[in-house]
Amino acid sequence: MTFVKKTALSLIATALFATSSFAAEQSQYQHIRNATAKIEYAGKTFLVDPYLAEKDRYLPPNAKKRNPTVDMTVSIDEVLNGVDAVIVTHTHADHWDEVAQQRVPKNLPIFVQNAGDARLIRSQGFTDVRVVGKDTPFEGVTLTRTRGQHGTDAMYANPKIAEMVGDAMGVVMKAEGKPTVYLVGDTIWNHEIEHSFNTYKPDFVVLNAGCAKLPNFEGSPIMCTEDVSKAHKIAPQAKILTVHMDALPQTSISSDQMRDYVQKEGLDRVTVPKNGDVIKF
Repeated sequence: MTFVKKTALSLIATALFATSSFAAEQSQYQHIRNATAKIEYAGKTFLVDPYLAEKDRYLPPNAKKRNPTVDMTVSIDEVLNGVDAVIVTHTHADHWDEVAQQRVPKNLPIFVQNAGDARLIRSQGFTDVRVVGKDTPFEGVTLTRTRGQHGTDAMYANPKIAEMVGDAMGVVMKAEGKPTVYLVGDTIWNHEIEHSFNTYKPDFVVLNAGCAKLPNFEGSPIMCTEDVSKAHKIAPQAKILTVHMDALPQTSISSDQMRDYVQKEGLDRVTVPKNGDVIKF
C-alpha cells in the first residue's frame, strides 16, 4: 500500500472516529417520573427534581389518595448513578421528596431558585447548595433561572393558597456547541414564559403539562394541553417534551390523553415520553 493510500485511509478513520465520538457525546434526557429527569449534557449529568419514593408512600393532609400513583421503572441507584449535580426547581414534595433528601449524596452540588430554598436544603444536611442566577457556571455548562407563575392570579389572591403554591423557577441550560435546553418548570403560561422563549430561543423544551386541579379554583397551577400548542407555535425550531403526568392524583391529564391531543392537533415536534424513556437531542 502506497504512502498516499495509507494517509488517506488514516484520515478517513480519524474522521469516522471523530463522528462516532460526537455521536457518543449527544445530549439526552431520561424521563424518570413526574418532573424527575436525568439530563446528560456537555459531558455532565444533571438530576432534575428528584421525587424518588415508591408507589403510595405519601398521604398528604386532607388528601383522599396516596402518591406517587406509580412506581419508577428504574431503581434509585440507577437514577443516582453518575449524577454530577442536582437541579431543584422548587421544594414541593413531588419535586424534592423525603426519599431524595435521604438518598441524594450530601456533597453533590444542588442548584436552587432562591435563598429560602437554599437555607431549607442546607438544613437537610447538604453542603454545596447554589442559587441559580444568570449564566451561573457549572463545569462548562451555564444555568440561567427563568421566571414563571405557579398558579393563576386567583390562586395568588388567596393568601393560604399563595403560600402553598409558592414560587418555582425554570432553567435554561447552555454549553458551547450544544443545543439550548429550557426546563419551563411548574408554571402557567404567561408573558414571562413568552419572554423566555423569545429571549433564549431554545432547541429542546420540557413542559410540565399535567393540568393539575385545586379544589374550589378554576384553572391549573401548571400547564395544560392548550399550552403545549402555544409552545409548539412560539418555538418552531424546538423539540418539545411534555411531563408531570401520571404520578399525582391532582393532575387531570394523563400521558395517553396528551398523546391523543398531540396527534389530533398535529404537533409533530412534541413527544410524550413514558417513564424510563431516553430521548436524544
